[in-house]
Amino acid sequence: MRTLRAPDGCPWDRAQTLETLRPFVVEEAHEVVDAIDQGSPSALREELGDLLLQIVFQSEIANDESWFGIDDVIDTISEKMTRRHPWVFGDEKVGSEGAGIARWEELKAEERREKGDKKGTLDGVPLALPALLRAVRVGEKAASVGYDWPDASGAWDKVHEELTEVGEAAQSGDDARVQEELGDLLFAIASFARKRDLDPEAALRGSLSRFSDRFSHAERAAEDEGRPLRERTPEELDQLWQAAKAST
Repeated sequence: MRTLRAPDGCPWDRAQTLETLRPFVVEEAHEVVDAIDQGSPSALREELGDLLLQIVFQSEIANDESWFGIDDVIDTISEKMTRRHPWVFGDEKVGSEGAGIARWEELKAEERREKGDKKGTLDGVPLALPALLRAVRVGEKAASVGYDWPDASGAWDKVHEELTEVGEAAQSGDDARVQEELGDLLFAIASFARKRDLDPEAALRGSLSRFSDRFSHAERAAEDEGRPLRERTPEELDQLWQAAKAST
C-alpha cells in the first residue's frame, strides 16, 4: 500500500481518502459474511484479504496524516483484548460465557468513565448497522445491565403481544401506527432470536435464499412450459411453488 500511494504509485490509490473508502469497508464486510454463508474456505480466504486491505489502506492514509499506523492499530486491539480478559491474562475467574460477557461490559464501562466518556449503555451501538443486527446488539447492551427477560419465553410472549397490536393497528387504518407496531414486532422477534442464541439476520438471509431458489425454479418451469409466471392463475402459481418447494 505504501508503494501504491507513493509519488510514482497508482493515481487512484493516491487519490483515495477515508471518506471515499467508507462504502468499500461496508461492502467488503458483507462479502465476508456471504463467504461464510457459502461455506467456502477459499472464498472466505479471499474476502478476508479484501477486508484486511481496507484496514491497511485506511491505516496508511492515517499514517500519512501522522495520526497512527497499522502497527498502532494492531497494538491497540491487542492491548484491549488483554485488558478485557483478566480471567485469561490475569487472576480473575468467570464461571460461564454469560459471566464473561457481563465482566467485559463492566470493564468497558470502567474504561469509559476513566476517559470521562459520558456515553450511555446503548450509545456504542453503531447506527449504520443493519436494523435486525442493531436490534440484537441493543438487546445485548440492555441485557448487560439487567434490562431483559429471564428466558426466551418472555420474549416469545412479547412477540405475540406485538403481533396482536399490529393487527389492531391495521384495523384502525392508521398507517403510521401500523409502521410503529411493525417495528416493535420485528424488535421482539430479534429479541426472541437473541434469547435463543440465534441470529435473526442470518435467519432472514436464509429465508430469502430459499425463496429466491424456489422462485427461480418456478420461473424456469413456467418458461419451459411456454407460459411465464405473469400469465398464470393464482392456483397455477401455487402449484408451481409447491413443486419448486419439493425440489429445492
